[in-house]
Amino acid sequence: MISSISDCTVLNNGLAMPWLGFGVFQVDDGQDVEQAVRHALETGYRSIDTASVYGNERGVGNAIRESGVPREDIFLTTKVWNEDQRRKRTLAAFEESLERLGTDYVDLYLVHWPVKGCYQETWQTMEEIYRSGRARAIGVSNFMVHHLEDILGASQIVPAVNQVEFHPYLVQPELLHFCQSHQIQLEAWAPVVKGEIVNEPVAQELAQKYGKTPAQITLRWDLQHEVVTIPKSTHANRIAENANIFDFELSEADMKALDALDQGRRTGPDPYNFDF
Repeated sequence: MISSISDCTVLNNGLAMPWLGFGVFQVDDGQDVEQAVRHALETGYRSIDTASVYGNERGVGNAIRESGVPREDIFLTTKVWNEDQRRKRTLAAFEESLERLGTDYVDLYLVHWPVKGCYQETWQTMEEIYRSGRARAIGVSNFMVHHLEDILGASQIVPAVNQVEFHPYLVQPELLHFCQSHQIQLEAWAPVVKGEIVNEPVAQELAQKYGKTPAQITLRWDLQHEVVTIPKSTHANRIAENANIFDFELSEADMKALDALDQGRRTGPDPYNFDF
């Protein structure tokens, strides 16, 4: 049982990664993101997830330095954006991210989207970055099974993580099984369906049963599927609430009730068909 915010999964290269992390998508750089990250670190989160395209790496770096938490105790993730892949400047983009973050390494560097005609070459550069020691692990984001097969068929390093949209309306069992069978850690973005889960009757019923909120029920569901989870919020009370999920466990029947909500419904772009 995952019983603490400090509990970690072990990635395929032996690196420990917290099961619960904190995301900063659409959080403005400067005071907003710095305050949010500070709240998260004060609450006990030790994994922070950003990306170059979020435009807030500088604020994330500032918050980490000012938090008083040693850098080596924080698991820091960022990502290479699509246009940098197209322009074949993955290495330069990585170095720019390090500069903005104010660190000489990241714990996890991800290919943000599987840009057609680019992502395999991008992965070769990711492998070079990993070998340099400046990324302790490398992985991908929004990759479906066929994208992963392309990478596995033409690379020397298996992605450590695949970060995708994952929630009770989008369970993706085939992808989850594929990742687990290849020792690729699945990680969930939009784990509470961008807040929509609070209106879901099944989640509401389970919240009443366990004395939790629908969001807490859903985050616990993610973890019990052995999926790393990175909820986001800018509100201190919600940041704390999202972390208060380690004192209960959903029954097998209740897990299946949430699984049954699967509609294959996305709230974000479709990795099979995107043009940005």
